[in-house]
Amino acid sequence: MEFAIDSIDWDPGQAELLSIRYAVFVDEQGVPKELEQDEHDHRALHLIARTADGRPVGTARMLRDGHIGRMAVLPAWRRHGIGSALLRALIRIAGDRGVRGPFLNAQCEAESFYRRFGFVAEGEVFLDAGIKHRRMILSTDEV
Repeated sequence: MEFAIDSIDWDPGQAELLSIRYAVFVDEQGVPKELEQDEHDHRALHLIARTADGRPVGTARMLRDGHIGRMAVLPAWRRHGIGSALLRALIRIAGDRGVRGPFLNAQCEAESFYRRFGFVAEGEVFLDAGIKHRRMILSTDEV
């Protein structure tokens, strides 16, 4: 399945980005809708994955301090390399920007996915929106 990853500004891209995030986090995982959007969205770097015909199917964001988050791929498009492509792009961008040690708060069920890219778990498991998470950081050797 063909797809492309592009950066997108929040204001013109908000509807597409939120359509993916709401489908995954709110509808599928039960995160309260009011928690899905935050004050960081306007300042974050957003990536969007689109199919060959332009449909949005995945997204991720990174804050200036290297905090990666809001990674979401629509269910029908999982296991096609979209999440990997989004994460690789953010790691590359972090390196280009001189960000050392990008980090994220991974859902515990997704820890093995992030480990494949060199992220290492640190600290205790914690709840975020009722879902178990763990902070993970990318070794500076990986960037």
